[in-house]
Amino acid sequence: MTTAILQARMSSSRLPGKVLKPLLGQPMILRQIERLRRCRELDRIVVATSEDPSDDVLAETLAGAGVEVVRGPLDDVLGRFLKAVEVLGLEGDLVRLTADCPLADPTVIDACVALRRERGLDYASNGQVRTFPRGLDVEVFTVEALRRAAAEAASAYDREHVTPWLYRPEAPFRRGDLVQAPDRSAFRWTVDLPGDFAFVERVYAALYPGNPAFTSADILALPFARREADA
Repeated sequence: MTTAILQARMSSSRLPGKVLKPLLGQPMILRQIERLRRCRELDRIVVATSEDPSDDVLAETLAGAGVEVVRGPLDDVLGRFLKAVEVLGLEGDLVRLTADCPLADPTVIDACVALRRERGLDYASNGQVRTFPRGLDVEVFTVEALRRAAAEAASAYDREHVTPWLYRPEAPFRRGDLVQAPDRSAFRWTVDLPGDFAFVERVYAALYPGNPAFTSADILALPFARREADA
């Protein structure tokens, strides 16, 4: 069983409410989930949001769209992931994703899941050795690794960002990196700022009407796709 846990909240400091901003008539998070449902390696998709009242509207929107939701601590996102595991009885592999990546690539996610499984890793990602655009980030780890991290990670940073304890050099885990050539790590396809969202709107307007399952290659073919990470 492989379960994607998509972490989301409304209280983003740089672009509050971004996960529900309309993208071609649908909340951005639902557009991302639409792409995630094309993954061949995912058996289940769950959104982990917070119990804070600010996320009530997010939970209601997701439930109304038939998306599975678990709510937990606002700042202890690692605890939120563990709650999802316990409440839903999850086993096997977990895929950590964030809800600011509406250009998520199913083939990249599938490749990272396959890398973890085929090499018998505890943790695999494409973000520690970055060669993919920001916004295609994926991390895959076992439920057992998450449980150990939740039991031993103590710092606020580790708890908020879920996985740092897993990839520290001293951590007792086998790790691997998904890389590609050419290196496109300078490209910025995530949504943190208004300009990021405007870029994603342009991508969807250009590609989605003719091909809702557009790929990263389709994005790269656009004349404005090579957006630098520091832009």
